[in-house]
Amino acid sequence: MRYQVPQFIEVEDKIFGPLTFKQFIYLAGGAGLCLLFFTLLPIYLTVLLGLPIIVFALALAFYKVNGRPFIVSVEHAFGYFFGNKLYLWKQREAAPTPQAPVSAAPAALVVPRISESKLKDLAWSLNIKDRTNAGVVDAPRTGFEI
Repeated sequence: MRYQVPQFIEVEDKIFGPLTFKQFIYLAGGAGLCLLFFTLLPIYLTVLLGLPIIVFALALAFYKVNGRPFIVSVEHAFGYFFGNKLYLWKQREAAPTPQAPVSAAPAALVVPRISESKLKDLAWSLNIKDRTNAGVVDAPRTGFEI
């Protein structure tokens, strides 16, 4: 039995002339908002408020950032600004103090003691490194995903 494999699945269909459905919605929404401004506000406020909306609608419809639609960059910006952030701070080590000269007699072998917090830090860093080397990415859902 032969199956037909779909091709060009990443290309959206042109529905409204040379525009895709998303492009048409972005441009129609921008034009509708500018028309609302034109009917309700004086002309100088319409131009002042309408120009950034027209530019934003055109960017949403046609501009690509690194080969991806502009709406993805806007979505990621909202997720960054309003989402949770993890800040890690590494404390600087104090400057080493000069030590007394070591005597020639062999000293007993000193085993360093690991406190519970250092052990937790080590386990955490090993867990993170293992997960990143394995390619596991824990991206918490922020609610801005489509």
